[in-house]
This record gives sequence, C-alpha cells and structure tokens, in this order.
Amino acid sequence: MKTKSKAPTSDHEIIGKGTKFRAVCGPGGGERSWLSEEPECPLLGGCNISHTGIMEAKSPYEIVRTDQSGTFMLACLGGEGVIMVDGSWKAIRGGQACLLPPFVMNSLKCVPGKAWSFAWVRYEEPRDAKPIVSSVSPVTGSYDGDCLAQAIRGLRGECTGGNTPAALHQWCSLVNHYVMRFAEPSDLDARLWRLWNEVARKPSHDWTLEALAAIACVSTEHLRRLCLRELGRSPMRHLTFVRLQLAMRMLTSTGDKIETIARKVGFSGIHSFSGAFSTRFGKPPSAFR
Repeated sequence: MKTKSKAPTSDHEIIGKGTKFRAVCGPGGGERSWLSEEPECPLLGGCNISHTGIMEAKSPYEIVRTDQSGTFMLACLGGEGVIMVDGSWKAIRGGQACLLPPFVMNSLKCVPGKAWSFAWVRYEEPRDAKPIVSSVSPVTGSYDGDCLAQAIRGLRGECTGGNTPAALHQWCSLVNHYVMRFAEPSDLDARLWRLWNEVARKPSHDWTLEALAAIACVSTEHLRRLCLRELGRSPMRHLTFVRLQLAMRMLTSTGDKIETIARKVGFSGIHSFSGAFSTRFGKPPSAFR
C-alpha cells in the first residue's frame, strides 16, 4: 500500500539506541559517520558497491538521501518499514524487496511500534557504467532475502577473520549476484520482457495502454495486474520510469540538447519533460549537464 506524503527536503539520519547493524564498506563507503567503525573491503569496489549490511531497526529510525549517487537494494527479512517509491511511502514487509535507481531520493524509516530487519546493498556507480536498473527491473516485489543476508554475513565474517583475497572476492561476487537476481529476474513473465524491451527500443513511440497491451498480447486490465505484480508499478507509470531512465542516461553520456532528448524519449514538449524529470529526480534536466 502506498501513502502520499510530503517528501523530505534534506539529507539526514536518525538512528535510535535500539537499532543495531553490521556492515562492510567498500572504498569510501565508511565516510558516513554511522559507518566509520565498520570493516572495509576494497574488493567491493570491483562491483561498484559502496557499502552493504544487515539492519535491525527500531523506531526512531530514518535515513534520507535526497540525491543518491548509486542504486540501492533493500531486502526485508522481517517486520515492516516504509520507503519512498515514486513520490509515495510504500510499506516493505518480510519476503519483499525494493530496488531504487541512482539520482533519485532514497528515504526509508521504521513504522512506529514495529521492528524492521533488512539487508541492504548501496552502489556507487560511475556515470559511464552499465546501469543496474533496466527497463525490466522491478521497483518492488517478492524476494527471499535470506541468501543475500547470508552472503553479507559471510563477507563481514571474512573481513574480520581470515581476510584472504580469494575468499573476499567470492563473497563480494555473491552479494552482487543476489542483487542482480532481483534486478534482472530470469523468471519475469515473457510477455513483460517482450513488451518493455520493445518500449526501451522505441521510447519515442506514442504508447497508449491499449498499444502496450497489444504488444504483450493481453487485455489492458491483465497487463495492469501483471505489471503491478511483477514490477511494482502500473503500465503507464512504468512507461514514464523507462523513458526518464533513458533520458538520464542520455543527459549524462551525450551532448544532445535537452529538447532533443525529451523528444527522443517520447515527451511532446520540454515543459512536460522537465516537470516529470524534476518530480522523479528532484532536479531539472539542466542540473545533470
């Protein structure tokens, strides 16, 4: 369930005394004060991971990053918390995960009176790197986080124990693997693979709900149910997500004019594009040139 609420406007962190965590930091990941005493594993940098860990959170607990510079994966192990997704607070419970792309707000907090246990992986992605989040990546969905949690525990245990490069490399690879299992689901409905790969290939097309459903060979209502179940968004909201992700990539990797990029990804004018872009990323397109 999503709840509309005013989004936070500045970075901050509230970590109450009842909250406990164990983390491992990649290169530069320990610069946050709350992570400063956690072990460092430089090999995480090979996967572009800034930090990863397991949180046992209790209210008051809140983290806000208004402009995160890398993908953020959260897998709930138990309890319940909320995370800002597409401008709304969305509850994340045991057996669910959330995947947020870079350059959007990352805000999460405990529900008062409820504990929240989750594993997380925070990436630091160069602008020229292949993005983790693709046109078929879910924003939220069902996910057994136990394997990811075990890989994080194994990595931390090796960092504070044997600390051998070969073992550290294996643990880092496993952590990244379990993120990619969610980001690139092999069991995604084939109709959605076909649909969203086609949209990513032709973002400037005048896509309607009926046209999207025709590509997937389902009714509009069935497509809505499929997208909500598999991707965590309605078809039209996911269409906007795909277009804006492509626009961000063009802004940071090409010299095309903003008006040209808007047209290439399917927006009829610069004003509608700038409005949608600013709503999603918190800044106008010109801020990324």
